[in-house]
Amino acid sequence: MLRLIVSSHGKLAEELVESSYMIFGRQDGVFALEFDLDEDLNDIKEKYRTVLAGVPEDDQVIFLCDLFGGSPFNGAKAFIDENSKRYGLIGGVNLAMLIEAYVLRQSGKPLAEVVSMLEETGQYGIRRYEAGDDIDDGC
Repeated sequence: MLRLIVSSHGKLAEELVESSYMIFGRQDGVFALEFDLDEDLNDIKEKYRTVLAGVPEDDQVIFLCDLFGGSPFNGAKAFIDENSKRYGLIGGVNLAMLIEAYVLRQSGKPLAEVVSMLEETGQYGIRRYEAGDDIDDGC
């Protein structure tokens, strides 16, 4: 199974995951980790280790962090460097990316391909609207 760890400075990760559930429904194997102002990189890594201790060894994990190069991202890098076949990492998570992750985790695609597709989805999810643009407003 492909697991997802959404992590952020403050409560963003928890709220992002809750928002995604409103759209896609509750998901198994999704973890939201928040990091507080007084926590350092070692605290962050320890929180990751605690979550990963409950994940079966044959499962893969994608870390979806709020900011490329931020503390949650930097804490996750150590796991990627240790085993890039088991772990993936993306900075700049958004709601579009997280919802797409729910779809792709069921696809059976290789981890590297899923990570690449999520990066594209996240970038595509950030667009501007100008008056007169033709969009599908099927909400």
